[in-house]
Amino acid sequence: MPAFPFSAIVGQEAMKTAMILTAVEPRLGGVLVFGDRGTGKSTAVRALAALLPPITVLRGCPVNAASRADSPDWAGIETEETETRPTPVVDLPLGVTEDRVTGALDIERALVHGEKAFQPGLLARANRGYLYIDEVNLLEDHVVDLLLDVAQSGENLVERDGLSIRHAARFVLVGSGNPEEGELRPQLLDRFGLSVEVRSPTDIEERIEVIRRRDAFETDPDGFLARWQPEDARVRDGILAARARLASVETGDTALRDAAALCLALGSDGLRGELTLIRAARALAAFEGSDAVDRPHLARVAPIALAHRLRRDPLDEAGSTTRVERMAAEVLG
Repeated sequence: MPAFPFSAIVGQEAMKTAMILTAVEPRLGGVLVFGDRGTGKSTAVRALAALLPPITVLRGCPVNAASRADSPDWAGIETEETETRPTPVVDLPLGVTEDRVTGALDIERALVHGEKAFQPGLLARANRGYLYIDEVNLLEDHVVDLLLDVAQSGENLVERDGLSIRHAARFVLVGSGNPEEGELRPQLLDRFGLSVEVRSPTDIEERIEVIRRRDAFETDPDGFLARWQPEDARVRDGILAARARLASVETGDTALRDAAALCLALGSDGLRGELTLIRAARALAAFEGSDAVDRPHLARVAPIALAHRLRRDPLDEAGSTTRVERMAAEVLG
């Protein structure tokens, strides 16, 4: 069955905004979506990937390289021909082995042909796309450490079984999970540029509309897709236009000062909060056709860029998102 249309997702505006911003600016570092089961977390990821235009890759390249110059030598690609592929969305399952993630020696070729060859892993398939981890808070520590290294460098390095292999591994990391099933390691939490808390809708009319649209999609997928295709096309065109506009969006000293003042007031550690806040605000400005980042842009992205970076405050019973919204109103006006 095809992916559910992105534009047809009811509510969950913060989640959809975060997904769009990562499509405009991949350097944001991905999205963490925490919340109840059945709130459309995985649906949104697949819907966005289906919405995005296909990527141009070197024919037969296992790492989705755009040209022969970008394709690693071990891939053995000799053609200059290219082809289009859908934006990759790769699932990283719980319990996955390190070899499956990074790649390893191709045992079949070693045994049958006596050749030492590399079999690419999930990171190769995810290059230039999305790596999706459901129940990310339950991921094993050694895999978390591996992902941290690759997310930082943008490159996968494999040195084992007599192999020394490297290839590009630049992807948008999307994780989802239920906070009741365990906390996320701080090191990994900080790597997600944006975070969103999603909850089941409490408005009865909204719940009815969710059921109505899902039932219509499952009953007549083609008809439902045709109905929502124009709206999805509008979002796609907006993302492409924002990518082209992004570099020209001005981020003045006032915006930089506002971002620093907000992060200082919230007590966020390090400078990653400011960098993410500015990048997210610039992506939002580009998507909305603005020429410069202003305070409303910063205020709107502050909750999804900063809420997961706050220290716990035992004296403040408000959630982290509420704390960011409250401080943003005070600092930004």
